[in-house]
Amino acid sequence: MPLRNNSLTRDEVLTRYFPQYRLIAPQAHSGLGGASCIIEHGEHRLVLRQHHDLSAPASHFRRQFRTLRRLPADLVPKPCFFMQGWMAVEYLAGEIKSALPHTPTLAAMLYHLHRQPCLGWRVSLLPLLERYWQQASPERRTPFWLAQLKRLRKRGEPQPLRLSPLHMDVHAGNIVHTPAGARLIDWEYAGDGDVALELAAVWMPDDASREQLVMAYAREAQMDALMLMRQVRRWQPWVFMLMAGWFEMRFQQSNDKHFITLADDVWRQLQTKG
Repeated sequence: MPLRNNSLTRDEVLTRYFPQYRLIAPQAHSGLGGASCIIEHGEHRLVLRQHHDLSAPASHFRRQFRTLRRLPADLVPKPCFFMQGWMAVEYLAGEIKSALPHTPTLAAMLYHLHRQPCLGWRVSLLPLLERYWQQASPERRTPFWLAQLKRLRKRGEPQPLRLSPLHMDVHAGNIVHTPAGARLIDWEYAGDGDVALELAAVWMPDDASREQLVMAYAREAQMDALMLMRQVRRWQPWVFMLMAGWFEMRFQQSNDKHFITLADDVWRQLQTKG
């Protein structure tokens, strides 16, 4: 039985471990599936976050904390506390903007992350794709989806050009612009993988913007831009399937039809690019 089922409630954690802190915001930004709050003692603020994904092993939540401990403070919020089912990190005072940073700034941030020592566990997409298929609504499991899944399973994941720590959920909502510079939050999908996979997975508005990012990254990393672009394109079907499957799973979990709209858009792109 997973130990996290016996974890303390938020009020119990606050009473036992943060008795001098007061709750000032019941829900902080923490991604679509997150559950977090902001607590304050004097001028010191923390984000207290709960392990919310009951379908993921408890070890994945501990990995998030280990990731934050291993990465430098100019990339991540400082981790402060961990116990079964809960962690606390320093609150980042800053702005979450609606658009990504300028391409050279974003490329430099990603290259800085990718130069860090490996975390010790790999990003593996196929198990995630199969999990999303299994957890989606049966009515939404189309022959096209199954065919794409079988095709990727047969092909296998591309061999990495460079193995590095990856964030794997880089979008505007996961970047806090602080006075000291931009920081990445929400590290639940982090692990070691191909730098080209990260570039394929960044939520860019269009293909031209992604190509600009790849070119800027290649300059930062002193890599062959055309070789890197080819590798990014090898990863793109995997990323499209990852996005579509995640939206399908979230629809099944939440019954929010907005996720169907998002999934259908990705399926159309996959059919067009296929």
